[in-house]
Amino acid sequence: MNPTRLKILCVVGTRPEAIKMAPVIRALLKTGRVETKVCVTAQHREMLDPLLKMFAITPDDDLQIMEENQTPSGVAAAVLSKIAPVLSREKPDWVLVQGDTTTVMATAIAAFYQRIKIGHIEAGLRTYDRTQPFPEEINRQLAGVLADAHFAPTEKARLNLLKEGRRSADVLVTGNTVIDALFWTAKLKMPQSVEKILQQIRSKHQPDTKIILITAHRRENFGKPIRDICEAVLALTERYQASAHFVYPVHLNPNIRRPVFQQLHGNDHVTLLDPLNYDELVHLLKQVYLVMTDSGGIQEEAPAFGKPVLVLREVTERPEAIEAGTAMLTGTDKNSIINNVCKLIDDPVRYREMANAVNPYGDGSASQRIVDFLLGNVVTPFEPTNQHE
Repeated sequence: MNPTRLKILCVVGTRPEAIKMAPVIRALLKTGRVETKVCVTAQHREMLDPLLKMFAITPDDDLQIMEENQTPSGVAAAVLSKIAPVLSREKPDWVLVQGDTTTVMATAIAAFYQRIKIGHIEAGLRTYDRTQPFPEEINRQLAGVLADAHFAPTEKARLNLLKEGRRSADVLVTGNTVIDALFWTAKLKMPQSVEKILQQIRSKHQPDTKIILITAHRRENFGKPIRDICEAVLALTERYQASAHFVYPVHLNPNIRRPVFQQLHGNDHVTLLDPLNYDELVHLLKQVYLVMTDSGGIQEEAPAFGKPVLVLREVTERPEAIEAGTAMLTGTDKNSIINNVCKLIDDPVRYREMANAVNPYGDGSASQRIVDFLLGNVVTPFEPTNQHE
């Protein structure tokens, strides 16, 4: 291998992976010392392609594995079988994977079988509950066992990896690459679609109406939990008719879409949307008062804009946000959700405490730290600051 010319294959399967891998790909492409290849598995086809277009990323390989009603085992089998020939042909020095999807787990196994080094971005997140989130907790633990380099977003994630036996020299605290993507996207012009959403809300309400963003779609919230979340929203619309409006981009999965539309469609204080493109979500996020979410990335993104986060889950693999005070774990109990939203609307002091808390997740330089590590450069680990974008 020529030590001055690395070959790195970046593998992406889903929308969150694309968001968090894109800044790394862009950083790799800027250096003349790396031959960068991109392979998409297309685990989530319709939500992946707009991200690739926005970040101007053209895949070298597209495995096109997505099928209707796909299962984790089906995705894993498809990735294992289809990525093996890509690895054999390209023979990269490193394979980079991001996060905790089935694409990540299966790619790590396939690369290990071919004795290719694995770099795991967003390594070390843990709940230590194998059922929450499912199957992500086991996916990321398996990737962590197989990886040769672990790019931990926070010090707590680094400590998790050391506790599990990873070598200190193989673990780097980088911050989260999602903040790199967020800051880059926030500088783009606000999409007209977001301007239209805001205009429609303001035409119905007072100019100082508090916009509350909801994103809820996780597998563990299928069934009663998502119905309870919707019931909480209905109760809040009754209480804050004159001062709050809820915006909910609804995931395409029918296990979420069906109950959400059954319970919330037609409510004048709720705007239901199709899933937003990333640039739309970022610019909407900048305008909202607070966020209710079971998503992972938004727990990291919202604090960068000083937006409090209520986490609609029983556990989170991002405890740093809870400890820093940027997020609060509410679970999916209706009364718990209502009470915590009310606190942030009714108590300006409590709101300011969360809005001004230190963001523990990144400073916009995570991708460069990863590239420098791979090139053997000296890297200064990320430390949180209290500056908002």
